Amino acid sequence: MKKNKHKFVDLFAGCGGLSLGLEKAGFHPIFVNELNKDAMESYLKNRDDIEPRLRLPEFHINDVKKLVTTKGRIKKLINDIKKEYKIDCQKGELDLVVGGPPCQGFSGIGHRRSYSVDKEQQPSNHLFQDMAWVVSKLRPKIFLFENVKGLLSAKWTPSGEKGEIFEDVLDAFRSIKGYRVEYALVRAKDYGAPQNRPRVLVVGVRDDIDISPWNKLTSGVAKGFLPAPTGGAPDLVDLLGDLVDSTIINGGSTLTYPAPAANKHQKALRTNRDGTVAKKGSLVTEHDYSSHSPKVLEKFNFMHGNNGVIPKHLKTKKFAQRLLPARWGEAGPTITATSLPDDYVHFAQPRILSVREWARLQGFPDWYEFAGSRTTGGIRRAGNPREGNFDRELPKYTQIGNAVPVFLSEKVGQHFIKVLE
Repeated sequence: MKKNKHKFVDLFAGCGGLSLGLEKAGFHPIFVNELNKDAMESYLKNRDDIEPRLRLPEFHINDVKKLVTTKGRIKKLINDIKKEYKIDCQKGELDLVVGGPPCQGFSGIGHRRSYSVDKEQQPSNHLFQDMAWVVSKLRPKIFLFENVKGLLSAKWTPSGEKGEIFEDVLDAFRSIKGYRVEYALVRAKDYGAPQNRPRVLVVGVRDDIDISPWNKLTSGVAKGFLPAPTGGAPDLVDLLGDLVDSTIINGGSTLTYPAPAANKHQKALRTNRDGTVAKKGSLVTEHDYSSHSPKVLEKFNFMHGNNGVIPKHLKTKKFAQRLLPARWGEAGPTITATSLPDDYVHFAQPRILSVREWARLQGFPDWYEFAGSRTTGGIRRAGNPREGNFDRELPKYTQIGNAVPVFLSEKVGQHFIKVLE
């Protein structure tokens, strides 16, 4: 990966989807915040070659609250950035701050699994205020806040007003002096991602930054603060077809590529950091299969033979699994990768997707590694806010499902660079 000159700070970074897209566009990370230790390790291990300084205590932090509430910590960060990277935040030299605070309390899926507590009781739902404060101190040229569609209609309490949380989010960012702020609801599929995945993006641009390049973009989104849709979402057979292994064993693994790259999408995802493209027979990681019970296999095989229909005797109350289509059709991608891979059945085989396939849905290349356990469940994944337990395990599937699609963030990063350059 090339050395990029535009520097950015990533808050609530997760396993690094937003960062990776920005890096591909031409940005370089200099500070990262992520609370979960496995997600943080996923982030760091994939950047040891381009920015090993992120492992230093000066340039990463787990809890953003420590950056906000510890006396002198933000001042130290500003001084460390100036000393190590020759970027003076007080003179407005930092290019970008991005952040996607945890959104379980705002999303329909996340809140369904978060028990019946008011959203204002969940600490993670107030992290946008911490991000706004950090932005006010670092004074970047541009900032980007990212979250789920549900934020637009979310209420603090059942008796509250629809959309009141988002109004508070906008107020927090618009109260930062010296920034113009716009927002839009975008869909990842419109920017080349093989998912629908609607996301709310709030962009702030400092008053002294010339936005005339954006003003000329009449087709831009959010008054030109965000890029116009590009399309180009691949069909699943074109995205994942080279990973289909005819020798598959239930609960087994595929250790090498069973086929060569057959198109530009597969070639891009198989391109290593040194520019080489993985060939048939080369090692492939994270392509392990779940061990499905005979009943589950019966259900998946029936779905394959009956256009995705689940037989009555095998239906469950928990959720309705969907058979993924090999090709989307005219409507384009209709799915959103969540933290649960069990929601979807592979288009060609009676199984759920592997971690590697799940990662490709988000645009992570095959060289990208993930730390932690493969999957988990129950309290370990959901926590229990009613008992004050807000801790969540983040297995690999969940880290990936929580990520911003690399396809989307790369397009946004390219758009930002048009102004910065």
